[in-house]
Amino acid sequence: MPFAHSLQPGHILSVKQLYQALQLIVDKHLSLHTSLIFDAEMHLRMQRVITHEDKNNKNNMFSIIETTYETHEQLYEILHDEKRNPHLFDLAQGLVFRYHIIYYKQISSNHLLSDKDLIIFNFHLALFDFPSMKVFHHDLNQAYTTGQLLYDDNNNLRYLDYAVIEQQMSMTGASMFWLDVLHDCKLDQPLSLPFDRYRLSNEHQTYLTTSISIDFGQDLSHDFLIHASSNNISLEQLAFAIYFIFLF
Repeated sequence: MPFAHSLQPGHILSVKQLYQALQLIVDKHLSLHTSLIFDAEMHLRMQRVITHEDKNNKNNMFSIIETTYETHEQLYEILHDEKRNPHLFDLAQGLVFRYHIIYYKQISSNHLLSDKDLIIFNFHLALFDFPSMKVFHHDLNQAYTTGQLLYDDNNNLRYLDYAVIEQQMSMTGASMFWLDVLHDCKLDQPLSLPFDRYRLSNEHQTYLTTSISIDFGQDLSHDFLIHASSNNISLEQLAFAIYFIFLF
C-alpha cells in the first residue's frame, strides 16, 4: 500500500531528520514491526512483535531505498513497482514498512529533498489500512518537528485479526434486522430461486458440494510460475487475469 509524497515548490526536507522520525514511529507502533507466519503443524496464523534484540540491535526494522529518475516514464516504472512487486516485504521477518526516496536526476549530497524529489511510504496490506495513515501523518509531523513522540496507547497502530473479532461480535442486531426485512417470507420453506435444476417438493437438501480440479501438467505449471516471477506479479493476480480473459 504505497503513499507517494512530494514537497511544495521552494520547500526542503532533511533526509536525516526524516529517517530519525521514522525510527521513532516504527519503534512506537507494534504493527510496523510485527511478523506473520502460518504454523503448518498447529494450523494457526501466528503473529510476533519483532524487537531490536531480534535484529541484533541493528537499525533495520524497516527497508530504506534510494533511487533516481529523469523522465516521467522512469518515475512511472518506480511507482508501478512499489505497487505491484510482491517481493518488497518479508512478513516472516516483520519487514512490513519501507521508505523509498526518489531523487530527481541525482542523489542529494547535502541530504536535503527538494520539490522535484518524491518520498514513498509503503506498507504491507496485512498490517496497515487507509485510516491508519492519519495516525502515521500525525506522528510523522510530531517526530520530525520535535524529535520525540508521545506514547498514547489509544492511538497505537496494532495488527487486528478481523476474523477473530467478527466471531466475538454479537449478531443479535443483524438477526433482528433480517427477521424484520423477511417478516412476510415463509422462512420454513425453500425460496423459489432461478437456478438450473429445480428441486422436487419431496427432495431434501443434502448440503453436499462438488469440487472440480484441473491438472495443468508440469510444463504448463512451470511456465505459469516463470511468467509470474519474471513479471513481478503474484500467482493470484495471474490466475485472476486468465479467468477474466476466459470470461470476456
